[in-house]
Amino acid sequence: MKIFKRILIGLVVFIVVVVALFLICIGPWPVYTNTDFANADYYQTALAAIQENAAENEIAEAPRQLQAGWAVRIMTPNVGVPMGGYGARPDGKKSKGVRDELKARAIAFSDGVDTVVVLGADMLIIPPNIAEMTVERVAEKTPLTSNDIYFSATHTHCGPGGFAPGLASKISGGDYDPAVPQFLSMAFADAIVEAYNGMKPAQMASGVIDAEQYIRNRTRNAPVDKNLNYMVVEQEGGRRCYVVRWSAHPTIFGTKMMEFTAEFPGEMTRYIEQKTNAAAIYLGGGLGSMSSRAPDAQSDSERVTKYGQALGQLVLDNTIDLEFTNYTDVASVRVPVGLPKAQARPLSPKWRLSPIASKILGIPQEGWIQGARIGNTVLIGMPFDTSGELTLEWHEQAAREGWDLWVTSFAGAYLGYLSPDKYYNEVDDKGRLDYEVGLMGWLGPQSEAYFAALMQEIIDNFGEPMQAAQALPAAANS
Repeated sequence: MKIFKRILIGLVVFIVVVVALFLICIGPWPVYTNTDFANADYYQTALAAIQENAAENEIAEAPRQLQAGWAVRIMTPNVGVPMGGYGARPDGKKSKGVRDELKARAIAFSDGVDTVVVLGADMLIIPPNIAEMTVERVAEKTPLTSNDIYFSATHTHCGPGGFAPGLASKISGGDYDPAVPQFLSMAFADAIVEAYNGMKPAQMASGVIDAEQYIRNRTRNAPVDKNLNYMVVEQEGGRRCYVVRWSAHPTIFGTKMMEFTAEFPGEMTRYIEQKTNAAAIYLGGGLGSMSSRAPDAQSDSERVTKYGQALGQLVLDNTIDLEFTNYTDVASVRVPVGLPKAQARPLSPKWRLSPIASKILGIPQEGWIQGARIGNTVLIGMPFDTSGELTLEWHEQAAREGWDLWVTSFAGAYLGYLSPDKYYNEVDDKGRLDYEVGLMGWLGPQSEAYFAALMQEIIDNFGEPMQAAQALPAAANS
């Protein structure tokens, strides 16, 4: 009888300890109610960092001669390296082949004083460790600093995995392989350095295409980021590069795809390059809630090809007659920023995960925000899958001030999804939160307002848009 009592007491103690540890480490914990960021120390620190970083630029009274250069590097890992994207992939996510090469593409812009290099990489995200390693490698060969490098990913779900330690990275990208970030950062740095060293006097033209028929909102009956942004840069002598930003998720291939592929962004850039003999760079835009409207075909591979080529042709059709300018102003900002307390809610609007859970998962404890000005075009990089509803709204607001705003995602960090604050407590008829707002809305309410305020601070520190009289037209090169 005593033995039975001891066993029973031991069992009760064990259950109590397990439950206590679960509650402490996982949750559920009540949601935060005080979400006012305006008076938070992390917000004031972020504003000061942006202002200090932006002050390193020289905003000229008159624009200067544009210089530009670009380069490409293959970044396809060895077959067998895990694939990034889709937690449900089989066999440890290990790749089994290569459908098409993955590439890192970089373009450098300078006004003779300030320089920024924009990188577009065929991978799921740009994690902090790879961004940091890339900055260090570039600094060994150029005067460029972290402030001068703008990171972006195409967000293909069939790119390299194994890119970072931590449980969250393992779920999305398989087992960490230290050789992967070494390999990728070297490819990124080589492309950036070559683009920087290859700068020549150049001219540019930019615009936006309404491509609403090619994109849909996958979460609700709501707006889409219909803006297909383009920039055509031409060096003296006629060599050209097309830079394109688009917001649809590259997820036409599903979990069964086990071959590396750049998906439709790769098809799009390849199509433009083949038709024009120019270079092409793709930047992932506001991908949150945004999916493609791909044409019907007999296979996913055919759908990927048709969709990418359709977008590429749309760009070419709208860039036949261009008004170039060879004068511009260049500025850039890239700073780490503090964050609100984590508030992922996988099960209920009223309950969040424990603060310890984010550390167990390996979720970054700080974010990055970046900006680049090239003439009247402003790029803002967010550390999220940023909602296409937000990026559309922000673009329209900036246009009223004279800016052509391109918001991109994956700014050298990943912090889940950034959704409109108005959806924070929205539930379906069963009382469930949307996946993007609940499980993947890591930073809780007012995240939109916080990062929108940081974005506006960057734009405000980039000076005033060039007027038509300042943006002198350039003669077309032969």
